Amino acid sequence: MKVCIVGVGAIGGFIGTRLAKLDGVTVNALARGESVQALNTHGWRLEEAGELVQRPCFASDSAADLGVQDIVVIALKTPALTAVLPKLAPLIDKNTLVISAMNGIPWWFFRELEEKSHLPFESVNPEGQHSNAIPYNNIIGLVVHAAAIRKEPGLIQHKAGNTLIIGEPEGGKSNRVQIVADALTGAGFDCTQSDNIRSDVWYKLWGNMTMNPVSAITGATADKILEDPLVRRYCSAIMNEAALIGKEIGCHIGEDPESRHKSTEKLGAFKTSMLQDVENGTPIELDSILGVIYELSQRLEIESPNIESLFGLTRLFATTKGLYQK
Repeated sequence: MKVCIVGVGAIGGFIGTRLAKLDGVTVNALARGESVQALNTHGWRLEEAGELVQRPCFASDSAADLGVQDIVVIALKTPALTAVLPKLAPLIDKNTLVISAMNGIPWWFFRELEEKSHLPFESVNPEGQHSNAIPYNNIIGLVVHAAAIRKEPGLIQHKAGNTLIIGEPEGGKSNRVQIVADALTGAGFDCTQSDNIRSDVWYKLWGNMTMNPVSAITGATADKILEDPLVRRYCSAIMNEAALIGKEIGCHIGEDPESRHKSTEKLGAFKTSMLQDVENGTPIELDSILGVIYELSQRLEIESPNIESLFGLTRLFATTKGLYQK
């Protein structure tokens, strides 16, 4: 089995190193800059449970150097998609499984709504470019419930969590997804096949869509956000609006915001991925985490004043910092 990881940040490096441990699996990387040199020099490297896991890797900044793969895992930050997705064609034939493993709503999520309206969602599929770049029939959805950090180019540290949820974009179960799920399980993940991956994506977003932007504009860790009663109530109001929107697209949330807050509190003083991006001076994933929900609410004509206010404030903050451009 030939696997290519596209985007070797924290999650891409985590999945890549785990898969590279399997017999009969070759895991390459499409990367850029210092990451290419680091991976070709040191291979895949992952720190977990007090040990360093290291496996060979061939990395390149050109998909043509890597050739057709059996599995392509896209673990990019969403602002990078427009530049990278059109360049992936040499990796993909009709049998290649393309697994999206990113934050927020992926570009394929609203295919049915886009086909009915003939209007792509500009926040995650600008001018339909992303759906044109990757054949829909090749796509598999993946939700990651794990935390890792990139300590330096090519070196990842696993922090917490080990759960992956994988599934067909159209729902239901399939043999091809089960094969991938079995491989991921063999690599050490707690991986399950979902018969409704869109709902799993939406549920994860339901929590991230508040913690990420609020942390970005305040600089606060999750525990501090939830300790403030006014901010906690504001987050709950946003989540209630998102739950109503989700119901309209068949993604029901069977939980109340307060219950989700209590689960988040158990994770302690963690920095969200968006706060880490702000601190590192890199573009934030605002459109796929929050902008797309605002865009959806406008299409469905559902009033969402709290979602609007958080999106507007975060967009203005990020724009003035040079971390967001539309």
